[in-house]
Amino acid sequence: MQKDQLFTRRRLLLAGGAALGAAGTAGIVLASSSEEAVGGVAPAAGAQARPALKSSSFRLQPLTGYGPPPSGQAKLKVRKEPITEISRRGRHMMLTFDDGPNPNYTPHILDTLAKYDVRAMFFLCGECIVVNRELVARMAEEGHVVGNHTWTHPLLTTLNRREIRDEMTSTSEAIEDTYGERPQWFRAPYGAWNRAAFQLGAEMGMEPMAWTVDSTDWTVPGTRTIVDTIENGAAPGVVVLSHDAGGDRSQSVQALREYLPYLLDNGYHLTVPRRRT
Repeated sequence: MQKDQLFTRRRLLLAGGAALGAAGTAGIVLASSSEEAVGGVAPAAGAQARPALKSSSFRLQPLTGYGPPPSGQAKLKVRKEPITEISRRGRHMMLTFDDGPNPNYTPHILDTLAKYDVRAMFFLCGECIVVNRELVARMAEEGHVVGNHTWTHPLLTTLNRREIRDEMTSTSEAIEDTYGERPQWFRAPYGAWNRAAFQLGAEMGMEPMAWTVDSTDWTVPGTRTIVDTIENGAAPGVVVLSHDAGGDRSQSVQALREYLPYLLDNGYHLTVPRRRT
């Protein structure tokens, strides 16, 4: 309970800043119902893994180098704000799940997505990847897109540049080792971005992704509240923030079972970003 309270307090402190970032959209990313490519830069190659970083305070299970971009590949543009929505054409929306994978909740989310033949984005933490590799492999097999959510889910604004780099690169390496390729997307824990995160993400071939609608499932408000928040916020181009780890996510699991068929019945196409070549 104390760990979840700490997590919630941090979220509440940063909610205002995250909302401002969502209100001023930094950019729109093209999306597709398949995992095809969109123009861009291939992610950077990684060095050998370093020793695991210290586990974050709210994680249930504790659980890795840095290398220059491959020669001949241009770096991504360094953004000043994260992307908060996808293309509005064709009534597309995107579901995203943070903090996992978690063996208690992620399989149920994957089962529901598979039932409706829907793909989603999962922003993974390295410390969870290395103890749940089979779930990351399943994400790859079922066509989901995974992104980097750091190793221990720290507040990046409290870290120096080297520490942020270690959090990001170690997680990219764990994803590449398990998912089969390095991530092309990054999301800052708590939605707390800084210049180093944008710069380092671009160097590693990752675009910054935030969200349009916060499901508020991290506050454990009740399944009905989560469902209502997502259904009322549904609109073309919306990116939904939910969680499959970091606390009790049974409400998130049940809510998905209710709002996903609603979105599909109302003509929304749930999609993922195209892979950049």
